[in-house]
Amino acid sequence: MVAVRIPVSRPRSPTPAHDDADPRLRPLIEAFRARGLAPFAWQVETWRHVLDGGSGVIHAATGTGKTWAALGGALAADIGRSAGARGTAAATGPRLLWIAPLRALASDTARAISEAAALAGLDWRVLVRNGDSGSRERIRVRRGDCDALVTTPESLALLVADREAGSRFAATGTVVVDEWHELVGGKRGVLLALNLERLRRFAAPAHDGRGPAVLGLSATLGDPESALRALLGPGRVGRVIVGRSDKRIDVDCLLPASVSRFPWAGHLGLVQLPGVAAAIAAARSTIVFTNTRAQAELWHEALASVWTDAPERLALHHGSLDRAARESVEQGLRAGRIRCVVATSSLDLGIDLPCVEQVIQIGSPKGVARLAQRAGRSGHRPGEPSRILCVPTHALELLDIAAARRALAAGRIEPRRPPRGCLDVLAQHVVTSALAGPIRAEDLLAEARATDAFQDLSPRDWDRVLALVTRGGEALSGYPDFRRVTERDGWLSIASPRIARLQRMQVGTIVADAEIVVKYRNGATLGQIEESFVARLKVGDRFLFAGRALELVRVRELVAWVRPAGSRHAIVPRWIGGRMPLSTELADTMRALLACRGASEPELERLRPLLERQARDSHLPASDELLVERIRGRDGEQLFVYPMAGRSAHEGLAALVAARLARLAPASYGYAATDFGFVVGAHRLPTLDPDHLLALFAPGSLETDLAASVNLAELGKRRFREIARVAGLVTQGLPGRTKTLRQLAASASLLHDVLREHEPDHLLLELAEREALERELDRTRIRETLESLGGRRIVLTHPDRLTPFAFPLWAERIRGHLSNEEWTDRVRRMADRLERRP
Repeated sequence: MVAVRIPVSRPRSPTPAHDDADPRLRPLIEAFRARGLAPFAWQVETWRHVLDGGSGVIHAATGTGKTWAALGGALAADIGRSAGARGTAAATGPRLLWIAPLRALASDTARAISEAAALAGLDWRVLVRNGDSGSRERIRVRRGDCDALVTTPESLALLVADREAGSRFAATGTVVVDEWHELVGGKRGVLLALNLERLRRFAAPAHDGRGPAVLGLSATLGDPESALRALLGPGRVGRVIVGRSDKRIDVDCLLPASVSRFPWAGHLGLVQLPGVAAAIAAARSTIVFTNTRAQAELWHEALASVWTDAPERLALHHGSLDRAARESVEQGLRAGRIRCVVATSSLDLGIDLPCVEQVIQIGSPKGVARLAQRAGRSGHRPGEPSRILCVPTHALELLDIAAARRALAAGRIEPRRPPRGCLDVLAQHVVTSALAGPIRAEDLLAEARATDAFQDLSPRDWDRVLALVTRGGEALSGYPDFRRVTERDGWLSIASPRIARLQRMQVGTIVADAEIVVKYRNGATLGQIEESFVARLKVGDRFLFAGRALELVRVRELVAWVRPAGSRHAIVPRWIGGRMPLSTELADTMRALLACRGASEPELERLRPLLERQARDSHLPASDELLVERIRGRDGEQLFVYPMAGRSAHEGLAALVAARLARLAPASYGYAATDFGFVVGAHRLPTLDPDHLLALFAPGSLETDLAASVNLAELGKRRFREIARVAGLVTQGLPGRTKTLRQLAASASLLHDVLREHEPDHLLLELAEREALERELDRTRIRETLESLGGRRIVLTHPDRLTPFAFPLWAERIRGHLSNEEWTDRVRRMADRLERRP
């Protein structure tokens, strides 16, 4: 095993602030200097911008002072007030509102705010309000008994729906949205933007009619201007503030001793365990990141089998574990009691862990932003380098890693596309807003149109949203439970106290994964696991979860009761969304790197035998070429295509090409996809030349052909379950009478069928089909890929055997027909046979 280190260069370090700073900032800067500190010029510029009432996005590398940049303006404003107006019992609400995407970030953030306020000489009361908050803290928040409040988008939605919200947030002068990149590309960001509009109305009278300063923080935005528009809404002026830094990121690769010329997914995997264990042993503290929770469980189990330190110094951390267990791991890592944590994205974000010396990434990072974000968990102090060691789990991931390093050095970070027209979220917001008492419909419409997501909201769509919340639509208008809001003379009110109680439980529902709690028989909670996995288990079956081998005892209501299993030979849970697609930026860089014959990356040098065999048996495509291989075997004929656009696009492309082939020559076609390409196979393929292939890859009639290529109705039905919960047509029920997850699924399925039969143009059905095309099939990315293919020259080859590029796709295609052991044996035998052939 060889580790190769290539530092990624960064701009020069920012200069400290000059002595001629704004007089409003002088007390804060002097407080810094009294403690031997000096703020950077870009931080001081941010403080001045906030004091002037400005908003914006702060884009700076992890560990370079974003938090201080965001806090300073609010601190300086409070220092400028008279002593009697600060830190007294008369506070009527937070002057600083800090919104974090995860509850796990709350305690760290609150501590950082308290320490910053103390450094500035302020006795701030900092409260946390989220789903974990106790009754005492909630009462204090309702009273406005704090100077700073840390919350989440979901809890904010509930807070602004309170009758006293207008007075509680009237004094809020600064709103900070931490890790904005995690929210901007999804519905949670849309919900937050709607509630920020409400906050602006509450705080406008106290801030010259403009509302509070709003700052979004991120280290990994590919398109900061788009993120700024999504945060502030159309027509508002803000700034993108770039914190320059000499932050160095060392991107290493654990090169395998040798590389098979015929790789398949995961074939290296745990073969790399000795090298990973050695890297961990050489560092004081390490986070080992995996891309899925199932992979985290496996790697934790593998490391435990070779761990020579005290067992308690190796830990596991992912989002399905119990909160107390996660917090214990975070505290242990921070205090130095834990030496290594195997984690997923649950530790990606801004939890302050300055003690972490190195990060190890198992498998491809799948994206440039993810690589930078995870690397930033180490060296989490200004001036310290970040180190990340990438561990390929199969040979072609060597190319991913080399491309990720090159793209990071070039600053090619993936942009997040803010969603538009999420009318299910708007429906939820309308009902939640009515909780605070009668509200004018035209005011809500104005607030919605002031956001980026709904700036083009049509009168027709607004009327459909109102119809949804006031009667459920035409087909459901006879059922009282769907009349959640009443409308009278343009005023909207909640329909009944019972609806109000249901809505308060529903507020903030965006993604409703079907998860149930896992508990020991003594009542100790281990975490949550997806019901779809538990449904496949029988009593007595064993599985790995929370780093333990467990045996299922019984499932009752929303709880899976378990006991420790005697054997550690167990299966691993598979969570929905476990597959992480390759980003477009990384895929483009991979293709360019592969075509660069003079590339000096050590990963490509290790891949050379594979690439030479590919060139000999078929072709090695240039950046302006599309390689297509037609190969006959005992299973029939297969067409292998290598757009290198990532699995997400390839799965939809494979279904599309199979449907178009079926029109040319009716037959039963199967397909499979990886990040590298896709394969479509049948007993016999029709005659194909480059002109036929151009027609197969044409972007024309894409929507029609996509809909015909898959069971769009079933995909839409699956998506409808989520949308109906977000919009509030399907609810969990009141405490003591909660529905099981199966009952929720049944309710959503029945509702879908009723609407499909009696109101086929219902708003939620339309949204479900649209999201099925965009999120399940990734229509936008498929169209972009097809358009890019039109500019490439098609190279069609007819190899007499599977090529190195084709082999992992063949292995993926046969996976579903065999047990795991049979599949592994067959793939290994085929790889050995191909290796022996000259």
